[in-house]
Amino acid sequence: MFSSAKKEINQKELSSSSNIIGKGTNVEGSLNTSGNLRVEGRVNGDIQTKAKAVLGDTSVVEGSIIAQNAEIGGKVHGTIKVSGLLTLKATAVVEGNITASKLVFEAGARFDGKCSMGTSLENTKVAQPITHKKDSSPLERGAQQVILAKKGG
Repeated sequence: MFSSAKKEINQKELSSSSNIIGKGTNVEGSLNTSGNLRVEGRVNGDIQTKAKAVLGDTSVVEGSIIAQNAEIGGKVHGTIKVSGLLTLKATAVVEGNITASKLVFEAGARFDGKCSMGTSLENTKVAQPITHKKDSSPLERGAQQVILAKKGG
């Protein structure tokens, strides 16, 4: 009776806990947490959290990141998978593929890789460029039509 109530409290405490890898700290190995994680130092390994991961301007991560939400301000060399919102700050440098439900890309952020949002890449194909009228805006001229293919059809 008491053990299940205690287990529930421990899960709530873990998910609301915060972990900090400070500036000047180097971590060799993977990190796995249920709570929030803030990185200002260097991590050589994968990061996995069931909450939010925040990488400050001075952070460097050589590995994959899996999180519910993430805010990237430093350098990442590896894949990023976020089930919710991913924010790439102006100081972010990402070399690797991104999968996220929502993406905010601030001016100045650098990204080199593939991005998948809301649907798998195999269900998305690029069709022929859209033909434009003479009065179309410069932003529309370089656009391409994206078609989402339905499974089984």
